[in-house]
Amino acid sequence: MAAAKRIEAGRRVRFAVVGAGWISQAAFLPAVAGTANSELVGLVTGDPEKGRALAERYRLPHVWSYKEYGDMLACPEIDAVYLALPNGLHRDFAVPALEAGLHLLLEKPMAVSEQECRDIEAAATGSGARLMIAYRLHFEPATLEAIRLVRAGAIGDPRLFSSSFSQHVSPTNHRAQQGFWAGPVADMGPYPINAARNLFGAEPTELWAVGAMNPDLPFEFDDTVSVTMRFPGQRLAQFTVSYGAESAGAWRLLGTAGNLRLEPGYGFGTPMRLAVTQGSDTREQSFPETDQFGGELGYFSDCVIAGRDPEPDGEEGRLDVRVVAAIERALATGRPQVLEPVARSRRPDPAQAAALAPSATPPLVHAGAPGEDVPPAA
Repeated sequence: MAAAKRIEAGRRVRFAVVGAGWISQAAFLPAVAGTANSELVGLVTGDPEKGRALAERYRLPHVWSYKEYGDMLACPEIDAVYLALPNGLHRDFAVPALEAGLHLLLEKPMAVSEQECRDIEAAATGSGARLMIAYRLHFEPATLEAIRLVRAGAIGDPRLFSSSFSQHVSPTNHRAQQGFWAGPVADMGPYPINAARNLFGAEPTELWAVGAMNPDLPFEFDDTVSVTMRFPGQRLAQFTVSYGAESAGAWRLLGTAGNLRLEPGYGFGTPMRLAVTQGSDTREQSFPETDQFGGELGYFSDCVIAGRDPEPDGEEGRLDVRVVAAIERALATGRPQVLEPVARSRRPDPAQAAALAPSATPPLVHAGAPGEDVPPAA
């Protein structure tokens, strides 16, 4: 196992991007230029035409195929990896990167089981490489202001979290073709799960779930799932995620002395609106669009340069996967699932807020948003 890469003073962290799908092309790749501490050096993709086009656009000196992944890991010009592959591939690509001493920014969900999460954490511990799960909202100003207000007692004792989050997904998208762990609970569920956990500042102890499968949709899993989670202190969180309804996503937190509402609650590329109600008084604050991917990337690179462990670490990712796995069991058995009491060692710090100017979305190469049909590569 190689030792973690070290960054000399004054040098930027050099990234390879693994996976050139929609999220990489639409959000991550264009965001890198907006940071002062990160740069793109390489790309791993299975599509040669995509690789050529993106290498030209971003002036990348290196493009590798997936068969050449080992060559990327051995390249002395790479310090870190941004990994944005389908969920079921995370563990098998993350562990070798960390064992090679490369720092890793890993898209969520972290993996498709708690054991896979632990494998990834163990690889990071073994090499000393920094591991961060890409929770971009941990750096988004409106989300962090909501957490600050709750901690300050602005709504009294928070009692009930509720949320709906939906999008249409094309039958040609990989999310439609890989079962539960690419479905709405694993793909979209981490957003309301993570929001509830960090607004309550606690971990759920029990949950129930019910799913619905629309026969007119091309999925072999529940396209819509509703979940109720119990938290310590008899607090409840309810959320519904769906691949079968128009795109929307917001959350509300009710307390004994007021409530908070954030809309949109999970997206990027749009302003955020935070409404705070206390009695008959409602105050709404608008937060301008920021480059959420640039914000998380800049924070991660700062951690790499300083040799500091990031806040949304492997434990944070694993605790969300723990909940997703319990939802899978609840759907399969029709029974409530009890979760062993655990305590998260860290929570988001409002000082992490980043307000980078948004970057323009470039034309996509053989990629599209989840609801778009993308022609196969020639």
